[in-house]
Amino acid sequence: MGDPITTDVAGGTRGQITLHGLEGLQERVGQKIGTSDWKTVEQSDIDTFARLTGDEQWIHTDPERARTGPFGATVQHGFLTLGHATGLLWSVFTVDGFGVVLNYGLNKVRFPAPLRVGSRIRMHVEIAEVRPLDGPAGPGAEAVYRLTYEVEGEPKPCCVADLVFRYYA
Repeated sequence: MGDPITTDVAGGTRGQITLHGLEGLQERVGQKIGTSDWKTVEQSDIDTFARLTGDEQWIHTDPERARTGPFGATVQHGFLTLGHATGLLWSVFTVDGFGVVLNYGLNKVRFPAPLRVGSRIRMHVEIAEVRPLDGPAGPGAEAVYRLTYEVEGEPKPCCVADLVFRYYA
């Protein structure tokens, strides 16, 4: 089936669990797979994301003004939170037996609570759905991962989303 995808990340960490191909994914449907490492929300990351995307609204980029705003501090962009999904996912698990992994998109996405600078988040991962694929890219699988971003010390998650990956041999 080709060489497994390597998911080494910049920090040198790798998923704690390895799922083996379509069967390994299917065995875990409806189950929580695990929880990512903690990640601290940094103003420098927010500022960089704001410059790159053009979303430089003061609630993200002006700490002084944001102190008197609705959240009491700057808040991370929701799309920056989503952008961390793949790296956080790989701190939980990897899937072998496929040669190509593609981010196919997102289904339902919500941001139920603000994510303030200085907060720590971690992502809980559940496999919501898996189906085999047979198409022009060859045999494979589509997996939907239900992601819930926990904010340390807060009662509500800052993000919940269904992330769709496609795997091909």
